[in-house]
Amino acid sequence: MSLEGILPIWKPKGFTSHDVVAKVRRILKIKRIGHTGTLDPAVTGVLPLCIGRATRLVEYIQDLPKEYEARLRLGMATDTEDLSGEIVEQAPHVRDRLTPEQVVEVIGRFQGEIEQVPPMYSAVKVDGKRLYELARQGVEVERKSRVVTIHGIQVLDTDWSGDFPEVRFRVLCSKGTYIRTLCVDIGRALGVPAVMAELVRTSTGAIGPESCLTLEQVEELQRSGELQSKLLTMEQALAHMPTLRLNATQTQKALLGQKVRMSLSDQDASVYACLSEEQLLIGIFEWNPELQLLTPVKVFS
Repeated sequence: MSLEGILPIWKPKGFTSHDVVAKVRRILKIKRIGHTGTLDPAVTGVLPLCIGRATRLVEYIQDLPKEYEARLRLGMATDTEDLSGEIVEQAPHVRDRLTPEQVVEVIGRFQGEIEQVPPMYSAVKVDGKRLYELARQGVEVERKSRVVTIHGIQVLDTDWSGDFPEVRFRVLCSKGTYIRTLCVDIGRALGVPAVMAELVRTSTGAIGPESCLTLEQVEELQRSGELQSKLLTMEQALAHMPTLRLNATQTQKALLGQKVRMSLSDQDASVYACLSEEQLLIGIFEWNPELQLLTPVKVFS
């Protein structure tokens, strides 16, 4: 039986997200694998992989809020906004100009909707070219700002003992948020250069470290035939979505990709995960309240 479901990986440092996918493909000898949100090589943490038919759920998982723990270094800036880049600015004696209390107060202001300009070292495309490709050529282009949401942000601790003060904070944010840029913007609000010194993704939606496997564990569990039991099911992966349970007749129509008429009241969602009477995923359907119809978006036969 082929593996199918969501495989949460604890991404190691030094791997790109694509490296992780390639490694798991070699271990499992399965081509149909997709990741649910790019992490830079230096970043560690939660990286859910979708396997088999579950690859069709990538967009629904990668759109979920993500939580990170970041370490921000004040008094220093780099061209990449993290420690992988070249230092472009340093400000001595920052610890004499700022207090931990000031930093905590300023960081709290970033909760809610904020505007970010994507960093040059990012995968955003401008005129068909990735920004990081242009950055490596020494070209800097104007980037449009985008609105992202900081659902919550909390300072965990501060360290004023070194030449460059550091702040560790936890942030829950929307898809597309650059934590590197958030660190730089926090520094700008404080009037000092800043850089992201470390980043760990601690969750994607409800998927946290406790669900994750290392690449070594994946290899061992695949060898012993126990890996499938560690995968999250497609139904579990969509637990954040509103669900509808269809009867046998409705299920049969839905599996054929046909529209399903239902009588629903007090339903305000526009998209549903539809389940069979056995609680198995049938597919993702759009709800039209005027016509009382479910229209298939993705069907899992």
